[in-house]
Amino acid sequence: MSDLMRGERLQIMLTKEELDALDTWRFQKRMPSRAAAIRELLKRGLVAEGFELAEIGSKSGDFGVTGSSSPAPTRDKHDGGEARDGAEPAE
Repeated sequence: MSDLMRGERLQIMLTKEELDALDTWRFQKRMPSRAAAIRELLKRGLVAEGFELAEIGSKSGDFGVTGSSSPAPTRDKHDGGEARDGAEPAE
């Protein structure tokens, strides 16, 4: 068993067509389980939308949805020090 502990359970309902698509993708990618396939698809979807992993030391307040959070290097800035949308970073 892996050293990774997953303390939260997420239950979802899928149509037969969604489950067939998941299983087809899973087998094509040689994923060991449906759960692993779903985690991989979730990770890929978040990356495609511009979400990245948080840097060590980041706080949950750095990742607010409403825009009232503090600036976070992993979300608001890139190597050039500008916000990703081209605007100046919030102070």
